Amino acid sequence: MSQDIRDFVTASCDLLAFGEPTHREPSFGRLRNELLPRLAGRGFRSIAMETDRVAALAVDDFVREGEGSLDAVMREGFSHGWGDVDANRRLVAWMREYNEDRPPHERLAFHGFDAPMETLSAPSPRAYLEHARDYMGLDLDIASLTGDDRRWSRPEAVMDPAMSIGATAEARELRVIADDMLVALYERAPELIAATSRAEWSRAEIHLTAGLVLLRYHKRATQRLERNARISRLAAARDALMAQNLLAIRNAEERRGPTFVFAHNTHLQRNPSHMRMGDMDLTWFGTGAVIASLLDERYVFVAGSLGRSETIKLGEPEPDTFEGGMQSRITTWGLTPAAAIPSARRRTDAVPEQGYFPLDQAVLDTADAVLHISDGATV
Repeated sequence: MSQDIRDFVTASCDLLAFGEPTHREPSFGRLRNELLPRLAGRGFRSIAMETDRVAALAVDDFVREGEGSLDAVMREGFSHGWGDVDANRRLVAWMREYNEDRPPHERLAFHGFDAPMETLSAPSPRAYLEHARDYMGLDLDIASLTGDDRRWSRPEAVMDPAMSIGATAEARELRVIADDMLVALYERAPELIAATSRAEWSRAEIHLTAGLVLLRYHKRATQRLERNARISRLAAARDALMAQNLLAIRNAEERRGPTFVFAHNTHLQRNPSHMRMGDMDLTWFGTGAVIASLLDERYVFVAGSLGRSETIKLGEPEPDTFEGGMQSRITTWGLTPAAAIPSARRRTDAVPEQGYFPLDQAVLDTADAVLHISDGATV
């Protein structure tokens, strides 16, 4: 039974989350691009993607106001290398074209909801704190406290507690300064907004929040725990920030319409996330688990599923797997209520290099629907 994505947009839906089982199969991005116009016709006015929220401000400026160029925002407005993905370039170009002749309240907004980091590495907070400092007109020497940015961004600063600078006296002082700045930003909101604009105030708040998050993340990296527990807690911290960002995005978009969310299944699923990373076995509550516990039926999760893919060298699934059952009746792609998918076994032919996470019963038990692509080459 294949359905339309709009069939799952209930009256209470604020966040419609579309997951992909791997970042490396481009058909999910192409299909996302096909679905967004349909959702725009149902009142959706924004998309949130798994990319740095601060960097994505430049993309939003381009798609809503035409500021900058497509080449520049693809180069500077995405993290994790997503600016090099053809489907993302096509999405941004289409959103700009869609918005060009529409009034502001009808234009589609682009948001990133990720942190400015990877799970296993995080940059210096300096630039983010300095942006907020300059906006507020404060006389603070942030650079002397952060020191060389490379001290923060090197992998061992996160991976080795002994090498982390998150517990140094300078880092502690920066956290106090950043906390005080955030209080002052809200205290002075009437004055600052009158002198600039609400959009500029919001931009400063987003930068300042990112700086604070980085300081907290580097502090968490100093914890001397068993390795599995330590990296799991870092993954949980990143997803907790992503959840906070999504809630902030919804606060900004609430009056305009629902938000379409696109990220990996492991971030969006309601059940706890699990991942093998080398010799580590990681488990944590992802963004979807946090958001679902707070928003209930306002959060709708569609899990992405893949049959075969030449791009990642994934072969035909065995008939008795979840993917195999859907493969037998879906020729290109189809959307099915999760509750309608029969019990089966978890697929075991994937390898870590593919970044592919097969469906399992725990995901299906907590998903609203599954969007299955039978062959990436067909979409």
